[in-house]
Order: sequence, then structure tokens, then C-alpha cells
Amino acid sequence: MILNKLRLSLFCLLFFFVTTNAFSEVETAKQVVEKFQSELISVMKNGKQLGYAGRYNNLRDPVSNSHDLSKIARIIVGKEWEKLSEAQQTKLEDVIVKLSIASYAHNFKNYSGETFTFDSEEETTRGGVVVHSHLNIPDDKPVKFDYMLKENGTSWRIINIIANGVSDLALKRSEYTSILQRDGFDALVSKIDEKIDNYSKL
Repeated sequence: MILNKLRLSLFCLLFFFVTTNAFSEVETAKQVVEKFQSELISVMKNGKQLGYAGRYNNLRDPVSNSHDLSKIARIIVGKEWEKLSEAQQTKLEDVIVKLSIASYAHNFKNYSGETFTFDSEEETTRGGVVVHSHLNIPDDKPVKFDYMLKENGTSWRIINIIANGVSDLALKRSEYTSILQRDGFDALVSKIDEKIDNYSKL
């Protein structure tokens, strides 16, 4: 009897330790954004030496771990998502992942003392969080970044970035939904592939 109680006590203690440790490891929305920004600056500092391919490879995990790219792919095409086959949905997610990484590898290729500064964060009415920050650029105006995040399971993930008031998600949705409705799925994928290819050359 005493042995059983001891085993139960040990089990409860172990369960408490494991669950408490798991919850303590969950990153806040602010932490997700700041970690990604730190990784982005790190790649920028070595941007020239890495080249496009090196920046792409180094940004693959940071982008994938901080952005909800599957959700972004669904939002981009809106109601058209339900009309796509499972294979098409998988294909679209794949090219959106590649496009996202490629755009960062292209747009953040040099470093001249840039730093990110956290401004504030706020909860949205739909349970999301917006993290406000800005990128300080020496001898130039800072760029304001508003990161919109939603919970994905037990973690926060970026679903949209608004730079100086311009929503990346809104721009993509306007362009890509139009192509999908007018020219079809294959034309949309070709357009995205073309953009990815251009990023690697510029």
C-alpha cells in the first residue's frame, strides 16, 4: 500500500514537472518575432559571403518555424482553396513556402548596421496578436513592421506582415486570386515559380 502511494506520488511529481516544463518552453508572439528578426539579421551580416543560395538555405528553418505558411497559402486564395484538389493544395503550399524564403533571401541580402526595435504588442478581437516593431536603417528612414500572429496548436505563428502600412498578404491575395480565377491553377503556380526564379537572379 505504501509502495503504491509512493509510486503515485512520484508519477504526479513527474507529470507536474513535464507539463510545467512544456508550458514554460512555449514562446510568446513577441518572442517568435524577435527570434526571427535576430536570425534574419544574422543572415544579413553574412549575406554577401553566403550568396543567394546560402541565404536561402540559412533562412529555410527560421522562416518555416516562425510563419504559418500553410495558413498563408489558404488565405491567399480565399474561397478558391476549397475548389482545389488535395494535390493542388499541397503544391500551392509548397510553392508559397519557397516563395516566402526566396523573398527574404533576396530582400535581406546586405548588412550595414540595421537593427530591429520592438515598439509594442496588442491583442486582436479574434484572438490574435499584433507585434509592432521597426527596422532601423543607418542614414535612412526606419521601416515600420507590424507582424500579425495567430496560435497554431501550442505555438504562435506569423500569418501576415504589414510594412509601412502595406499588407503583404493583401497584395498576394489580390494578385493570386485574380490569376487563379482567370487563368487557372497551373498559371498561378507558373507565376509564383517565375517570381522565385527572379529572386535568385536579382
